[in-house]
Amino acid sequence: METDALKLWQRYKERTTFHDEIGLSLDLSRVDFADDFFEQKAESINKAFGTMAKLEQGAIANPDENRMVGHYWLRKPELAPSAEISQQITSTIENVKAFAAAIHSGEVSGVDGLFENVIVIGIGGSALGPQFVSHALGKPKKDRMKMWFFDNTDPDGIDKVMDSVGSNLDKTLCIVISKSGGTKETRNGMLEAKVAYERAGLNFGEHACAVTGEGSALDQVAESEGWLKRFPMWDWVGGRTSETSAVGLLPAALQGLDIDQLLAGAAACDELTRQADAEANPAARLALAWMHCCNGKGEKDMVILPYKDRLELFSRYLQQLIMESLGKGKDLGGNAVQQGIAVYGNKGSTDQHAYIQQLRDGVPNFFATFIEVLKERSGELFHVEQEGVTAGDYLSGFFQGTRKALYESGRESITITINEVTPFSVGVLIALYERAVGLYASLVNINAYHQPGVEAGKKAAERVIELELELFECLMRRDGHPMKVDDLAMEMQAVDDIETIYKICEHLCANGRLAKLPGEGPFEVQYTFPERSSDELPIS
Repeated sequence: METDALKLWQRYKERTTFHDEIGLSLDLSRVDFADDFFEQKAESINKAFGTMAKLEQGAIANPDENRMVGHYWLRKPELAPSAEISQQITSTIENVKAFAAAIHSGEVSGVDGLFENVIVIGIGGSALGPQFVSHALGKPKKDRMKMWFFDNTDPDGIDKVMDSVGSNLDKTLCIVISKSGGTKETRNGMLEAKVAYERAGLNFGEHACAVTGEGSALDQVAESEGWLKRFPMWDWVGGRTSETSAVGLLPAALQGLDIDQLLAGAAACDELTRQADAEANPAARLALAWMHCCNGKGEKDMVILPYKDRLELFSRYLQQLIMESLGKGKDLGGNAVQQGIAVYGNKGSTDQHAYIQQLRDGVPNFFATFIEVLKERSGELFHVEQEGVTAGDYLSGFFQGTRKALYESGRESITITINEVTPFSVGVLIALYERAVGLYASLVNINAYHQPGVEAGKKAAERVIELELELFECLMRRDGHPMKVDDLAMEMQAVDDIETIYKICEHLCANGRLAKLPGEGPFEVQYTFPERSSDELPIS
């Protein structure tokens, strides 16, 4: 690695691009690719540009599911391949704004007045994007509504949110987000919320709206129960690229955030990164830097280090965007490749007291991405030292010191700099990484827009539920006669699932739904129903 200060300064000037139109600069000076690296990859990146252009024109970009990929149309509807799609996008944005205005004015209200809270019920892209934007742009003293999230099927997590909302359930709006309407985590959250409203003497439908595919199971429920509003999700928008659809725009608008500026930032970044010039295109430069750092094979992890508390959730958002898009077992030709880039991170300088020690001196199996935000705060600056030094000066110092220390230890890094965290700049960051992911996928010849591994996990989870129900039936047939796991598996004709059956039994016992009789060891325990009346049995 280059160590001469003047030569490094010269490389900084040569490898840092400034994009004033989007308020961003990209520094690749601490990535040690050869001076002719971009030239070497010219054919590959030009092919990727062509693939991206066809995608934006409406080509089938997700061949496995025979779908178009159109998240770029969301911020420039006139790019959509048909007038119908363009109109759908435009009208949805208008409807989001109108609904948010009606909620804020009280035209649409709860039983006791204005809605004050929003519970967003979703998982994956239906929660990560809205959470990131809410955290990045929220201002508790100015927000029109307070945001809460059900982003898992964890009963204790749901209870925690409900405890926080407390007695204000009558002033709380629920947004249920699921494209298919069949996502179990989201369905469970909806059912949990519905019961809570009913116990409070409230009609859930009068406090709920849906973002879902037309005709989905959720869409049908919302229509039959008279929910306040339904917004569309289209099959050409994936969950991890849905933040600039109603998925992200509706929660943001209800919170009172400027969704026009969010869309404007994304659109401006799209326009810049649409150009087929790798040297001037920050998304292409980012994708090529990943190509170098990972040797085109995902050989190193990506550590995201934003030096700004507001961007704390950005790494979580990027985990899904990057890992779900690029983590693939086969390429477009059906060849086994096992591609992907692992992503982790939190925020600086917090992480300097966590894992920076290993990053500098431990296994060199990563490259870092620093995100620098120049503006410290919106209010008056406070000096923590007599010399005029602010807390933000220290934050900048820690960023620069860590970047220097990592490079001196042979660790590569990318630095993205923005002026401040605004709706526009957040839109820029979202669009920048969406484009970089798409270009990188083309470079390594994979489908960035399907997720077969996710579907496999869902099927495996469904099998666990099936086994649980079979377990209840088995014990019912035996009149609750105590049985060991081995015997249960034989009786259920599910010996191949014996370990899963054991885990199910232990889970049910911990929650009072089964009881166990002690044996000579943990695997000699016998399981049965707890002592309760027949109408209280778990399967009834």
